[in-house]
Amino acid sequence: MVGSMTVSVNSTPPVDLYANGTVHHAELLPASDDDHGGIIVDMKEPMDPDIFHARLRASLSLWGQQGKKGIWIKLPIAMVNLVETAVKKGFQYHHAEPNYLMLVYWIPDTPSTIPANASHRVCVGAIVLNDKREVLVVQEKSGIFQGKGVWKIPTGVVDEGEEIFMAAVREVKEETAVSN
Repeated sequence: MVGSMTVSVNSTPPVDLYANGTVHHAELLPASDDDHGGIIVDMKEPMDPDIFHARLRASLSLWGQQGKKGIWIKLPIAMVNLVETAVKKGFQYHHAEPNYLMLVYWIPDTPSTIPANASHRVCVGAIVLNDKREVLVVQEKSGIFQGKGVWKIPTGVVDEGEEIFMAAVREVKEETAVSN
């Protein structure tokens, strides 16, 4: 078990860890605190798997002693060689994006409160009325209703970071060329 450290968890210089009355000189993974009592490791520089294993082991020991809970490791695709090491230490896949893989680990001996990855997309539909109280409808040019003669309101997916109202306006314009 780890007894103490000599530097902050958010820095990566070597630290002295104390176990079984012996001082162990160890380096930690580059990390920062998250907003929920956990740690985020954002790997930027390539690392030998053996060095990664030693730093991961020392870091997990220290974070456990500090009462940290969820540990997130963001691994760029170029560092796929570190995945096996992390999984063998108990990390699980959380999600993947085109340029990285996110791994998670729950330290306490309690049920994990790490949220599941996003499982939905936000969509909008717009009801547009004119002065005569007529509703604007469209027929799909692609999708499940294409060529079926079905009329519907303009709909679409909200882009990442886009306001819902602006997404509705954009979808109406894209599907009908009607603008406010």
